Amino acid sequence: MGQVNGGVVTEAGDVCWLRADVALAAAARRHAGQLARGICLSEERVSQVELCVTEMATNLLKHTRDGSVALRVVRFGGRAAVECLSLDSGPGIEDVPLALRDGTSAVGTLGIGMGAIGRLADVSGIHSLRGRGTVLYARFHAEDTAPEPDARVAAVDTGGLTRPISGEQVCGDTWAVRTMGGAGDDRLLLMMCDGLGHGPLAARVADRAREAFRDSRRPGPSGVLEDVHAGLRGTRGAAVAIALVEPAEQRVRLSGVGNISALVTVAASRTALLSMPGIVGAHLPRLRTFDAEFPPGAALVLHSDGVSDRWKPGDFPGLFAQDPTLVAAQILNQAAVRRDDAGIVVAAHRRA
Repeated sequence: MGQVNGGVVTEAGDVCWLRADVALAAAARRHAGQLARGICLSEERVSQVELCVTEMATNLLKHTRDGSVALRVVRFGGRAAVECLSLDSGPGIEDVPLALRDGTSAVGTLGIGMGAIGRLADVSGIHSLRGRGTVLYARFHAEDTAPEPDARVAAVDTGGLTRPISGEQVCGDTWAVRTMGGAGDDRLLLMMCDGLGHGPLAARVADRAREAFRDSRRPGPSGVLEDVHAGLRGTRGAAVAIALVEPAEQRVRLSGVGNISALVTVAASRTALLSMPGIVGAHLPRLRTFDAEFPPGAALVLHSDGVSDRWKPGDFPGLFAQDPTLVAAQILNQAAVRRDDAGIVVAAHRRA
């Protein structure tokens, strides 16, 4: 195989995390409006984004034990969008279909209902675990950045999320997804990176890893990982895993170094893909590539050690049929720890 010339599909960016407190609704509305205007949404659309996040925030304060709103701008090739997520730790929603009916408001929220949020957003979803917590997701696309049909990425949907350690504003974990290049080539490369330590220094390592991943023209996971290693020389280093998703072959290939968890889920089962000991940027061991089957309906999950690896697919009924960003958010919501940066990226094989 020769060099590849793929482009970035999507990657981690800055995420504004707002914890639930009395000022949450006002803060979420202000930040969401700023993000929406930043990608040139119309004022009518900005108002809809603001309404969405205000309802999310108000629901958190009225109905949940604890929670957060996460806001960000995402870019998918030539497309830009504002994504809004609310995550809470319970008690969960007893009857999700009822909650999605228009005007349902048990304790005096805006009463527009989560169903209305779903109609306002271009993409939306909800996943609730009784007694454990709920994630609500909404994405609003910029009007002038509608994607062109692209068969290369139609077979696999991707999404991810990062959250910094408590007390920090920037995250040392990052992820990215890019195509392999060439017309009709639906293969994707994914990277999950955990910059050693926390704070700005770890975040700089993460930025350099994304840059090296974007620039690499090597054809396989181990070659891309070698390029990321070269790009991180002179830094404190990172744990990094590179996965090649091949939908036509129904296969995933992975090369990893350091404490990155990688697994393929099919129904309630999971198959782990191993990483080698070492530090990318400092000490790269002899690389090995591990394979796993990736049939339609499967999902590949890569995450840092800021997310506990004890979770099981069977603990999340109905989750893996959702948008990958929602999948990533609920796993992070349930399994992330506050004493570390957390990052996760998900690829879901949709094509039958």
